[in-house]
Amino acid sequence: GCFKKSEGGALGWTRMRSSGAIAVALSVLALLGQALAFKANEFKTCSQSSFCQRLRNVPPEHKFVLRSDTVAADETGFVTAKIAVVGESAEGLYHDDLDFALAAYGDGVVRLKVSQPGRFEVPEVLMDDLKQVPLVSVSKTGSQQTLEFLDSKVVLTFDPIKVEVYGNKKSTSPTVVFNENGLFDFERQRKPGGASGSESWPETFGSHSDSRTNGPMGLSIDVHFPGVSHVFGIPERATAFSLKPTKELSSKGHTLHEPYRLYNLDVFEYLHDHPFGLYGSIPFITAKKSGSTSGAFWLNAAEMYVDVWKGGEGTSTQWVSESGVVDLFFFVGPEPKDVTRQYAAMTGTTQMPQLFSLGYHQCRWNYKDEEDVASVDRNFDLHGIPCDVIWLDIEHTDGKRYMTWDKAHFPTPEKMQGALEEKGRKMVTIVDPHIKKDDSYPVFKEASGKGYFVKKKDGTDFDGWCWPGSSMYLDMLDPEIRKWWATLFVPQAYKGSTESLYIWNDMNEPSVFNGPEITMHKDNLHHGGVEHREVHNIYGYLYHMATADGLVYRGQKSKAKPSDRAFVLSRAFFSGTQRVGPIWTGDNTADWDHLRVSIPMCLTLGVSGLTFSGADVGGFFGNPDTELLTRWYQLGIFYPFFRAHAHIDTKRREPWVHGEETMSRIRSAIQLRYSLMPYLYTLFHQAHKDGTPVMRPIWYEFPNQEAAYSTQDAFLFGQALLVSPVLEPGAKSVRVSLPGDDLWYDLLGEDVHDAKVSPSVDVAVTMDSIPVHLRGGTIVPRRMRPRRNTKAMTHDPYTIVVALDKVQEARGSVYVDDGSSFDYKEKRKFLRSTFVFKHYRLENDVYHNGLYFSNASTMVEKIVVRGLTKKISAIDAGRMTIKYFECTQDKSGLWTLVIKKPGLSLTENWSLKMRGH
Repeated sequence: GCFKKSEGGALGWTRMRSSGAIAVALSVLALLGQALAFKANEFKTCSQSSFCQRLRNVPPEHKFVLRSDTVAADETGFVTAKIAVVGESAEGLYHDDLDFALAAYGDGVVRLKVSQPGRFEVPEVLMDDLKQVPLVSVSKTGSQQTLEFLDSKVVLTFDPIKVEVYGNKKSTSPTVVFNENGLFDFERQRKPGGASGSESWPETFGSHSDSRTNGPMGLSIDVHFPGVSHVFGIPERATAFSLKPTKELSSKGHTLHEPYRLYNLDVFEYLHDHPFGLYGSIPFITAKKSGSTSGAFWLNAAEMYVDVWKGGEGTSTQWVSESGVVDLFFFVGPEPKDVTRQYAAMTGTTQMPQLFSLGYHQCRWNYKDEEDVASVDRNFDLHGIPCDVIWLDIEHTDGKRYMTWDKAHFPTPEKMQGALEEKGRKMVTIVDPHIKKDDSYPVFKEASGKGYFVKKKDGTDFDGWCWPGSSMYLDMLDPEIRKWWATLFVPQAYKGSTESLYIWNDMNEPSVFNGPEITMHKDNLHHGGVEHREVHNIYGYLYHMATADGLVYRGQKSKAKPSDRAFVLSRAFFSGTQRVGPIWTGDNTADWDHLRVSIPMCLTLGVSGLTFSGADVGGFFGNPDTELLTRWYQLGIFYPFFRAHAHIDTKRREPWVHGEETMSRIRSAIQLRYSLMPYLYTLFHQAHKDGTPVMRPIWYEFPNQEAAYSTQDAFLFGQALLVSPVLEPGAKSVRVSLPGDDLWYDLLGEDVHDAKVSPSVDVAVTMDSIPVHLRGGTIVPRRMRPRRNTKAMTHDPYTIVVALDKVQEARGSVYVDDGSSFDYKEKRKFLRSTFVFKHYRLENDVYHNGLYFSNASTMVEKIVVRGLTKKISAIDAGRMTIKYFECTQDKSGLWTLVIKKPGLSLTENWSLKMRGH
């Protein structure tokens, strides 16, 4: 069927890992003295991409007509038809009509597909258990047909083709429209010599040639969102959260700016405000207006450009891709949480992370030897700073042969990892996709012998340059090769590794130093003869997935402990990466611009399904001063993925390097992160259930607050915490916008603000902290005892913080499991309970208690209730009386109740009835 899952320039770039690195070419050495910075001439623009030139903003001279006589639905409500192309020469075509299909899924997803036999379709992204619902035809005329599913409907216009999707079948205005602007185009594959205009098939960029053996195969779609003022998504790039128009309309015509590009690339020192695509691509966009949220996702892994423009009572987008098929999903919402859930139902939810991975990660390129690692480890304990993971970059290897060790500097890697593990810490090592060409290197020798490398167009192995010098790249489109790669992470194969070692995949766009645009040639060949142009944007995702499978396989083969969840960080990504592991935003710079842009970058990833993300704290390039470094930690503790990282040429900047005052501030920030770990882990469980992002734009929780649609200098950490970081040097105050019309409590102080009375307040700041506010009506579980890492917190008791709204109510929840294994899924060993405060009664309602921990790990040592309108004088807990509590009045006139040692456990249902006056 149409939806059947398919099987699947000049160098000018002189980044060298160290003065002792192997020279990749004499031409590179000659360039070493040049300044290192983003070089736009190394990367294509739309005007340099022939398919973008042909298709962008140009309605086709021919038209596409949905043949009404072919529209048919099977017993499941799956609709198929043929699309005729009228007004275009059929000379040399392999196929004439196009295949059209339409399906509906779940509670608000419409899938539209236009394809031809033989065109590549992206594998491994969609979930296997998509729940289709019937599309039922309710009316048909000579020009249109209407189909309904659940509460929604789809209207097909035949000539020319147009598809309108209505989230509510009773609505008179569509939610999203396909081909509203008549820009749909599908370049049908032709035989060599067939009519294809005046354009020659081969093309060049710099010194590189692309044979384009199959000729022009470009696609264009336009998607219109009626009434919408803001659109978000299509990462990755460093730019505004609310996407800026790339086309401006006027009475005199239109002005074109550079469109947004989706093409995974290793971009050196990327700019902080640019439409240029970076390391990953998610072709998913979210549209927002008051009362409605919707979205569109194009499952296509080829190079792509997207235009955005306002006009015609809404926002329009045009997407042009070099090849593939149209496999387009529409999400009708209507709430933000509905759109993220609908998208997650198609591409998957966030992997349930290991608890340690939510802690602090200490990294730099590079910790030079085992003593350096041990010293860093000791200093965290000496200074009382929590840390869960220490990382090793490429210099730890034997000549950039991954899964090996430099024996001169790391002679006893198992002992090194064991020392960290004894303290509850982990280690991460880097494993990149380029395989050093060396017959003495077992990984290369075996892969070469089995024919596992990507091929050139002539069928020989592709040889590119990267950190090791001459390198080859595994063909990750082939399931057999991915399965083989996964077997290499057991300690017997990865000598010197242990089961407390986890992995970092870098350079997996893939980065090829001497390739076009610092990547692989598009006419290289993969499994099944598929050209690289078809799979480019999923290459890194498939490599990431195979590596994560390797860690799961390692656990399955282990006799020492149960199989644990994988932790693999990736730089490249695609839709579906959320099921595999976290990503980071790449090689940023230690300046205030990159600090600021990290917020919209992470927010964009979150609303695009990939919430487990973060930026390098402190900036990768350059040396931050103590003010910038401190402010970055104070923001970074609220990134879902929290890691400090730095370039090899930067000065050391571990938290204790800059003196006691700076260290104390950084320590306080990190300790705040750890105290919120129960809340953060619960947020990740929510993301795992339904795709809800951890780091959220304000409009996600307040969808009708239009003033917040463009906000990118503040965000919500879950539903309960509003974070307003300091983003300017020398700041003495921060203007905090308080959404909604309820109460907001200073998390670290006593101030309370009424958003209805004062929707915006100036909050004084010192270098010690940033404004963080607790939302009235929420309940947050915490663990307040400072520990060296998450493992050391396992048996710590909980503090329950209740922030009441104006009607004296609040809700929250907590999720607990062992933090590492799959027992939560396979054996239902987890605890989930809900807290409710109402009518001066606080209740714990246990939804599921499958824990086999001792009570010590789930005991409640303190309950704090803020915002009471009366003083509490007695607390009744049923069979017991609460003796240790105090109630104090703050300057706002509200009361705060603190209950100490209530003798309660999260594993049991309980109720506290409060009386007062």
